[in-house]
Amino acid sequence: MDWYKDWFGTRYYALLYGHRDEADAEPWVRSILDRWRPPQGARLLDLACGRGRHALHFDHAGMQVTGADLSPESIAEAARRVPRASFRVHDIRSPFPGPPFTYITCLFTSLGYTADEMDDRQVLQAVATSLEPGGRFVLDLLNPAFVVQHLVPLEHRTIEGVQFEVRRWADHQFIHKSITVDDAGTLYHYQERVRMLYPEHVEALAQQCGLVVEDRTDGPVLSPFDRDRSARYVLWTHKPLLA
Repeated sequence: MDWYKDWFGTRYYALLYGHRDEADAEPWVRSILDRWRPPQGARLLDLACGRGRHALHFDHAGMQVTGADLSPESIAEAARRVPRASFRVHDIRSPFPGPPFTYITCLFTSLGYTADEMDDRQVLQAVATSLEPGGRFVLDLLNPAFVVQHLVPLEHRTIEGVQFEVRRWADHQFIHKSITVDDAGTLYHYQERVRMLYPEHVEALAQQCGLVVEDRTDGPVLSPFDRDRSARYVLWTHKPLLA
């Protein structure tokens, strides 16, 4: 079930995740820039870029930014927010057309959305294809061990007069979220479902796709990854230089 096609472009998604804004994105981008030290004008592809909150900061840092996302609504807003960047509706399971990039980012848990594990492999293979030799890729995912341990089963929030009821649970394979929206008495139902992608599995996939694992950290303050204590799992890789 392609739940993400119906949810990410909605006004209600923007309301519920409104705290994930430019201010929230800035520490992530600063940490990435501090680690990579890209030169001015370096080409960066922001996969699953959403409404461009990370792209905005990469653009301000002088990078040549391209954003890709499956949601036309998100891409339209990103283009308004970051007019100097280039944005395109694109399925990240396919290589991005055009010349390769020096840097690629995929932030805020954009893998594990489908029941087919091959989809995640296709994303990583597409990354390897879209990177130039020596190029670098960072992937940010939730840490399933931490999330399951700290899961909040039920949450009620009211945002700009809209009421949200959010139910969360986990099974052996997925972390689920059921979202009921009450907008002036009209009810809407959405869901999220993210596969529990454990670090060792993700790293094996990355290596199978030809990427070299450099490091694993937490984020956005990039402390060493701890399976039990880290809320995020951030994987740093690069594509080997040609022999």
